[in-house]
Amino acid sequence: MSAQIQTTDVAIVGAGPVGLFAVFECGMLKLRCHVIDALDVAGGQCAALYPEKPIYDIPGYPSLLGHELVERLTTQAAPFAPVYHLGQRVEALHPEGARWRLETSKGKIIDAAAVIVAAGVGAFGPNRPPLPGIEAYEGRSVHYMVTRPEAFRGQSVVIAGGGDSALDWSLALAGIAKRIYVIHRRPKFRGAPESVARLHRLAEEGQLELVVPYQLHGLEGHEGLLEAVVVRDLDGGERRLPADVLLPFFGLSMNLGPIAEWGLALNHSHVVVDPATCETSQPGIYAIGDIAHYPNKLKLILCGFSEAAMSAHAIYARLHPDEELHWEYSTTKGVPGSGFGGSPG
Repeated sequence: MSAQIQTTDVAIVGAGPVGLFAVFECGMLKLRCHVIDALDVAGGQCAALYPEKPIYDIPGYPSLLGHELVERLTTQAAPFAPVYHLGQRVEALHPEGARWRLETSKGKIIDAAAVIVAAGVGAFGPNRPPLPGIEAYEGRSVHYMVTRPEAFRGQSVVIAGGGDSALDWSLALAGIAKRIYVIHRRPKFRGAPESVARLHRLAEEGQLELVVPYQLHGLEGHEGLLEAVVVRDLDGGERRLPADVLLPFFGLSMNLGPIAEWGLALNHSHVVVDPATCETSQPGIYAIGDIAHYPNKLKLILCGFSEAAMSAHAIYARLHPDEELHWEYSTTKGVPGSGFGGSPG
């Protein structure tokens, strides 16, 4: 039995902050949206990698945690009833007359009048440590991202890595986890100097232990439940660290994935767009956020927000070429549920 085709005005590829704001901008123009993302939750890297990390360049918010930004954007988009297709990626995109058909990895078929690619840096995933049998522990005792620090309360946690992510979560979990071991292959860490200083202070206070210079060597446990992490130094000496959880932070592997096969003009793995409309070399497909390229492009969330607005207005003009858009400011137009203004239609 063939999959049912779902029809919408705009298909947004990527549910990060910029993709979520594109739902709002499209909704204000009464354009219906479906949103597809490979992650199981909306929010992109802000939700998956940096939920507890402060963001300082969102206008009107001197400081905002990653998960707070995602929550506000999701709430802002909610009145326009977007349809989310999470935990799947767009495997194929091809034209159907003047429209576009998207096929996801879970067999969903979406027919859209326009497409907005808001895929950030493209498909990304963790660099996994080469430990035998690690797959059996992933999702239960081995995690490549932290979404709820409280989930590790009272547990013995091994954190591996020497960059900002390893440092950030070592600091954030201090006082939550029962025991923290920080594994790095050299005594010098690569993170922000203030984070490194705080890490050493916590080690001196006995709130965590720096296990350096060591590298991950093996895992011990049963049926996906970790019991210990084995580490080895440069001379072959081994230590066995009792552990409930391993958090390896060795960076991300990033690539465009299927996007590279969509026939879009590229510049060093970024999608080339018209800076006035964010339209790509394929009419009806737009790219916004970090994945978009044009002269003097700034990779800032606030610039992505502006691109979301420009692409939404360009799409409206494309879908309604004979209509003049009498645009009103949001303060006069309102949004559904605000007490004034119309429904998304």
